[in-house]
Amino acid sequence: MAVVIRPVGRDERAAWEPLWAGYLAFYKSTLAPGTNDVTWARFHDPAEQMYLLGAYVDGKLTGIVQFLYHRSSWAAGDYCYLQDLFVDDSARGLGLGRKLIEAVYERAKADGCSRVHWLTQPGNTTARLLYDRIADDSGFMQYRKVF
Repeated sequence: MAVVIRPVGRDERAAWEPLWAGYLAFYKSTLAPGTNDVTWARFHDPAEQMYLLGAYVDGKLTGIVQFLYHRSSWAAGDYCYLQDLFVDDSARGLGLGRKLIEAVYERAKADGCSRVHWLTQPGNTTARLLYDRIADDSGFMQYRKVF
């Protein structure tokens, strides 16, 4: 089994969409019409600081990680927000989630970021087993107001 982590190309939207849909289904989420188009365009716009990496197993896209950079008043270097991580059911247990997160770590560090952070739901116990091994729980809760 050959695993490659690399940016997902502009011509690979058809391979990305089922994984993105799987992620949204996992979190029981829906998006406003057109959001996928805007998101896809941002990943491939050099003026945006929004990125998409894929995990390819024997050439097939089987996992994705989507992340972005943002400023912070707490550090000179940007923060990297790991926004979305998903691995297809058929590839679970291959260590792809870890490989994708580590690829984000490498990229963010190379780009001068001072940290990588993300959120998950408390009940996402399988993912949290991994997260607890490769990152620190900040102890913060998220509050939000959606418009």
